[in-house]
Amino acid sequence: MSEEKDRELRALQAALAAEHAAVYGYGIVGGRIGDGKRAEARTAYDAHRARRDALVREVKDLGGRPVAASAGYALPFQVPDPAAAVRLAAELEDRVAGVYADLVRAAGGGRRTLAAEALREAAVRAVRWRGESVAFPGLAERAGTTPPSAAPTA
Repeated sequence: MSEEKDRELRALQAALAAEHAAVYGYGIVGGRIGDGKRAEARTAYDAHRARRDALVREVKDLGGRPVAASAGYALPFQVPDPAAAVRLAAELEDRVAGVYADLVRAAGGGRRTLAAEALREAAVRAVRWRGESVAFPGLAERAGTTPPSAAPTA
């Protein structure tokens, strides 16, 4: 495999791992979110499941073995109430956006286009959850935020 394809495969695997973590995280969000935001949480959960499934196919298409979901993920903070669930949802979207930004850099052609679309969708969801935007969604080093760890956690 060429170095370019290997880099793309690693970025796809990282995006897949982030989607696994987001699906898990939205399970927590859904259990704590208020009734008024429950439909929005369900929509985001479904979107991440669909992206996860598409990434599994993409990894296989490149000859890789898709990373498996972990049995559980460490949350970045306690989620005891609806307000914390909203903060978690925004954090999940920020982390996913960051990983897709990496995939945009690593991929070419159609995969780059799909990664940019996924980055945009995550950034829009983060804004909806947070109520405000950041200057450079998915680019923590430009937004002045702390970058997510290499291993995504929900």
